[in-house]
Amino acid sequence: MTDQELGRDPYPPDVSKAKLARATLAALALAGVVLITVVLPAEYDIDLLGTGEALGLVVLSGAEAPIPVRSDGISPQESTYHVDRKSFVLGPEEFVEYKYRLEAGQAMLYSWEASYWVRSEMHAEIDGSPPGTAEFFEVAERTLFRNGSYTAPFPGIHGWYWLNESATDTVTVTLHASGFFQLGVEFRDSVAPIPMDITETPQDW
Repeated sequence: MTDQELGRDPYPPDVSKAKLARATLAALALAGVVLITVVLPAEYDIDLLGTGEALGLVVLSGAEAPIPVRSDGISPQESTYHVDRKSFVLGPEEFVEYKYRLEAGQAMLYSWEASYWVRSEMHAEIDGSPPGTAEFFEVAERTLFRNGSYTAPFPGIHGWYWLNESATDTVTVTLHASGFFQLGVEFRDSVAPIPMDITETPQDW
């Protein structure tokens, strides 16, 4: 027999508005709980209640602990470094000095070679120091080349002195350097210092 034949209503009674409201609020509350405890920790690394860490969900977000960064090793500069290539021809018993302007903490890489034995001195003059005074970093007798790096410990001019000690032969010294210098100065006997702007950058080569 059908419901109608038995006198029963085949359709359920209307759900009251109060019950519908309560069901809606319960669903919203459950969604909020899932959002806070699961979605935010797993997707956005936002763990308001600590449940994401407890459930191991923070790993899913791909978040990592802050990377420790050292404060040494790098000396940031405001401009790109420059490159310089110079050749100096030294007659018998002739010398030349060539120095770069560097501020404290600025660095350079260098390689130089001579066509014959020379005396070499690497030294620097501090800003404001009396004429003729210098700080020496390397002195070499009868050398043909040097390669290295240098970081200026103070502001001033920093570079080399080369002396051709031969009484008969001419020597050519060729220097390659790159660094944060912007000015080079050449010194020779009985000649006024010759300043040279260094403008070449790695993009120019």
